[in-house]
Formats: sequence, C-alpha cells, structure tokens
Amino acid sequence: MDCVPKLVYDDTCHFCTWSATFAVRRSDIQPVRLSEVQNGRSRLSDFERDHLPADYEECAQLLTETAVYSCGAAMEESLIIAGILPRRPIEFLRQFETYGRLRERTYHWMSNNRDYLANVIGRDPPVSDHVSDDDVYPKRSS
Repeated sequence: MDCVPKLVYDDTCHFCTWSATFAVRRSDIQPVRLSEVQNGRSRLSDFERDHLPADYEECAQLLTETAVYSCGAAMEESLIIAGILPRRPIEFLRQFETYGRLRERTYHWMSNNRDYLANVIGRDPPVSDHVSDDDVYPKRSS
C-alpha cells in the first residue's frame, strides 16, 4: 500500500466532512471521497481498493501502510495519527472486547445522528474546500 494514510469518508455528509477535515488538517491523512470510490474515480490504487472490506460503503475506512481500519476503529486510528489520541493507551484498550464494542457503538450512534450533529459541527462537502492542496495531496515519503 501507499505510505500515505487514506481516509474514505461519506462526501454527502456534513458531519463526516467535518470529521475528515479535522483529521486531515492535523496529519498527513489524505481524504478520499466515498462517491469517487463507488464510481471508480478515486485516488485509491487497485491494491488499496481490493483491500477494502465488502461493506466499505457502510462507514469510514482508513487505509494505512499496515492495515485497513473500519468504522470506529478508522476514526480512532485517524485521531491517533493526528496526535489527538495517545497510541499506547489506545493499543492497551484495544485488547478488551468491551472497549471495542463501546468504540463501535459510539461511532454508530454518531453516524445515526449525524444530521443532528452536523448542526453543531458540520462542514459543507467536500474536505478539499476546507484544507490546502498540500493537505489533500500530501507529499510522498521517500
């Protein structure tokens, strides 16, 4: 996989756009519009596209050099990469099934209530309207 993390987000959702913008501004994560993945015009390589889960359209996906994270795990790992959450304590918590269930329930509650949340913290799609071109197209590591 490419060494730049890529976050596939729902580019019809104002809350999702806000969330993706938050992560992109604070890290080298590259935003990828779900609509472009669906129509085959995204920046995902064939290898990356092949590694998306079958139900990738159901929630956020984060593709990194070593893993693909879905739903709550995708947003959690995005916040770790962005320096908002500390990696070591989260890795410790990931050992516990209860933590994973709570993380996913929280993600799905937010997803199910995103229209309400967008009234408080939302942005008009797409992410590229809210960040610099350097954030949308990060430079590759050599």
